[in-house]
Amino acid sequence: MRHLPAVDQDVIRLAGDPLFPRLLEQITATGGCAHPVHLTGHTTTRNATTGEILHHYDTRTEPGERLLVRCRNRRASVCPPCSRLHAGDTFHLVRAGLTGGKTIPQQIRERPRLFATLTAPSFGPVHRTTAHRERCHPRRNAGACQHGAPLSCTAAHAETDPHVGQPLCPACYDYTGHVLWHAHAGQLWDRFTRATRRHLATTAGLPQSHFPRHARLSFAKVAEYQRRAAVHVHAVIRLDGPDGPHTPPPPWGTADALTTAVQTAARSAAVRTPYSPALGELTLQWGAQLDARPLRATVDDGNGLADDAVAAYVAKYVTKSATDTSAGADHRLRTLDDINALPATPHARTLMHTCWRLGSLPELEPLRLRAWAHTLGYRGHILTKSRAYSTTYTALRTERAHHQRGPLPDNPDGDTEAQWRYVGSGHTPGATLLAAGIAEDITRNRDIARAEAPVAT
Repeated sequence: MRHLPAVDQDVIRLAGDPLFPRLLEQITATGGCAHPVHLTGHTTTRNATTGEILHHYDTRTEPGERLLVRCRNRRASVCPPCSRLHAGDTFHLVRAGLTGGKTIPQQIRERPRLFATLTAPSFGPVHRTTAHRERCHPRRNAGACQHGAPLSCTAAHAETDPHVGQPLCPACYDYTGHVLWHAHAGQLWDRFTRATRRHLATTAGLPQSHFPRHARLSFAKVAEYQRRAAVHVHAVIRLDGPDGPHTPPPPWGTADALTTAVQTAARSAAVRTPYSPALGELTLQWGAQLDARPLRATVDDGNGLADDAVAAYVAKYVTKSATDTSAGADHRLRTLDDINALPATPHARTLMHTCWRLGSLPELEPLRLRAWAHTLGYRGHILTKSRAYSTTYTALRTERAHHQRGPLPDNPDGDTEAQWRYVGSGHTPGATLLAAGIAEDITRNRDIARAEAPVAT
């Protein structure tokens, strides 16, 4: 035993435990979660009238006297099984707001709907991916900047080229503006949605305060890091009646009107940063690149994008981490040494250092830039949606739990007492190997079932 690797020793130890079958059941129940949460406690359900115990569960009978539950991390780089599950939930959440289902009527497919992409402005030229033998920044007689760096690049960069996304001249790049734009991106989105409603109301000849009486703007958006480490936003935007998806929009609420309102709002929305003696006051806006395309209602309609394709596109980007685009880290950074130790690009590391430097200014303290240095100052959620857009993650998880274990028995007179405590997370080396195997088996079975499923015609 002493000559075996630590993983093998731990597997043998676990297999010799009388409760090993129950451990496998727990790991399987979590889908092979890579970093499960360990809970200890109990739950007891009694008849409220007689005090009779109807159901009792205690972790003292479990392996290690603890229960394993999913970590529910959305990042594929942290936990692939939970990330895959989160992507599936996101797909159904977004799709329900596009095609109906999950308490949302199917009539919403006939509503004005757009798939919009809003980008960050330019903070300086960066190397870009090229195709068809194009060159990066071909500029004749461009010369050099004040720091001596060339203002042109005649190279052809592949997608995997490490130069892609890096500034032509880091000294000229507006790192301060980049970080502050990230810190205000959520507020800028709020200004954008308000401006969209305002433009729709003005076009219809309504006072702005009367817009909620006639229509409602619903959306779901996902933030994605570009190779230049700047966030841009993909959003599904839908126009409903005043009661949300259950009422149609007014006659003036057309797809063309919504498209015009979105384009106008994206150009006009602006946020001002807090005044700083060191930086002044900056005005932040969306970038010049804007894409707003209608979504088609039926398969036969060739105009616009397909519903399912958009839902899958959004779900894919929800599970991406900042490290997937070399644009940050998946964990918070406590010190400057943590930043320097990261395997990040010089561009991303400079953005983190800028967050750390700006975070020391008293006037910028509410932005908590040091706490969000790992996301380059971006403080928003990766996915957000309006209340009336579709269902919720909680509803989807509850529905899945009912499907897996069956609905809980009706017990209107029951009184449940529960007490749980967090006692740790993760796996031992041997359990990590077992979880990886279970996750691989689940993925393989899912792929086989998908391949053998009949094709809809």
